Amino acid sequence: MKANIHPKVYQAKITCACGNEEVVLSSKGEQIHVEVCSSCHPFFTGKQRFLDTAGRIDRFRKKYAKFDK
Repeated sequence: MKANIHPKVYQAKITCACGNEEVVLSSKGEQIHVEVCSSCHPFFTGKQRFLDTAGRIDRFRKKYAKFDK
């Protein structure tokens, strides 16, 4: 086997926007910040939650407002 081809593995602390923290092994670094995790994602929780839909709808309406006239 070739020497020194494997990435360095860190014990990373993943922090979600909801406040949930988990410690896992990662090659990305020691601190990772995510917006959605398994404790707050609607698929895992069974609850409906809007993340950023208001901004998307406003941008869509603004973009296509000229076609309405």
